[in-house]
Amino acid sequence: MKAMATRKEQGFTLIELVMVIVILGILAAFALPRFADFGTDARTAAINGAAGSVRSAASIAHARWIADGNSAGTVSLDGQSVDMDTTNGYPTATTGGIGAAAQLSAEFQVGAEASNAVTVSLLGSDGTTVVPNCSFSYSELTGIVSTINDTCE
Repeated sequence: MKAMATRKEQGFTLIELVMVIVILGILAAFALPRFADFGTDARTAAINGAAGSVRSAASIAHARWIADGNSAGTVSLDGQSVDMDTTNGYPTATTGGIGAAAQLSAEFQVGAEASNAVTVSLLGSDGTTVVPNCSFSYSELTGIVSTINDTCE
């Protein structure tokens, strides 16, 4: 009787261990795809955050321009000089304008100004390649952010 009792307390059988490993493998196969593609969500959040930052910065710079007397070519925000469009009073569509006002990091590319507007794009992990379908437009005439493309790939 004692021999039988000691035998039961020796541990798990090989079959039990294999079954646990199989069950863990199945759970991992279903869970992994849910967590593997957070990069797209992060890029979408980054471009939407930058668009919000540009909206706020344009409004704050415009208010500062009005408070300074509606004529300055630059305003100072947070100790940083921001180039302003002297006709409408919004930051220019350049790196020294809206890029400086919104304090966009090196993760974003402020494109070349065309027709008083600029496209701001998110850069990839290499810091030079633009992420496809991840950009928005800014107009220095109105200070409006438009054409948000946040289907980042």
